[in-house]
Amino acid sequence: MNPTIYYKNADVNGLNIFYRESGPKDAPTLLLLHGFPTSSHMFRDLIPELNDQYHIIAPDLPGFGFSDAPDSSEFDYTFDNLAQAMQGFIDTLGLKRFALYIFDYGAPTGLRLALANPEKITGIISQNGNAYEEGLSDNWNPIRKYWEDPTPENRQLLSDFTSQKMTLFQYQEGVKDLSLIAPESYTLDQYFLDRPGMNDIQIDLMLDYRTNVALYPKFQEYFRTYQPKLLAAWGKYDPFFLPPGAEGYKKDIPDATVKFYETGHFALETHVEEISKDIRVFLEQLPA
Repeated sequence: MNPTIYYKNADVNGLNIFYRESGPKDAPTLLLLHGFPTSSHMFRDLIPELNDQYHIIAPDLPGFGFSDAPDSSEFDYTFDNLAQAMQGFIDTLGLKRFALYIFDYGAPTGLRLALANPEKITGIISQNGNAYEEGLSDNWNPIRKYWEDPTPENRQLLSDFTSQKMTLFQYQEGVKDLSLIAPESYTLDQYFLDRPGMNDIQIDLMLDYRTNVALYPKFQEYFRTYQPKLLAAWGKYDPFFLPPGAEGYKKDIPDATVKFYETGHFALETHVEEISKDIRVFLEQLPA
């Protein structure tokens, strides 16, 4: 019988951060960081696969899921601030050592944590979590255009990124059997995306994503310096983050393990059993 999953809230500098917690508290900790446009809900099937032997913590980033989403006039939606909130979160929970699972927006957020706390990181699982320019597909071009020329017109062009059509595209593109995708996944994401003010919040983050690309050299320097144990677990047909992004890790961490799965961006929706088995093998190799 698997351990219970608890649904909790933490006060982090006045922000309510919702999180899922499961597994023995004295076991090695794994911190799961989700991406756009989802929340810790994306880990609902992964947590029961790992929580018999690992202490799992999965927060919702500010502006996502059940965490606070203050208006963009009250909170500056940047990746520095998302990372600062997650720093406050790990400090509030007193996390001393943990492995990181980074996905999509969780990658630049989590890698900022790694830069600031290298002594805390026992290993990194990057599931379509990019840190190399060659991993960015042409689907980034409208966002790049806004980075280079942040006009109201170019901003308006990005409004479609919070549409149901785009949410479905992210879930379905590259997936061979769509009947494997639970409809509550994209339905819940779209519910949160459709809240008032959310379009501005998400486009602010898309604009700030340029700071992540600018930090890629620092992330890569961290990999070279600390040689963290790393598993790149990649949905091969992700329309945004290409396989060269996964292979890039081996340039800086020659011992990194790179695995590809015959699926798209949200690889856990279709391949959770396969991925969780590879994660178990990986976690068993980490220092206590």
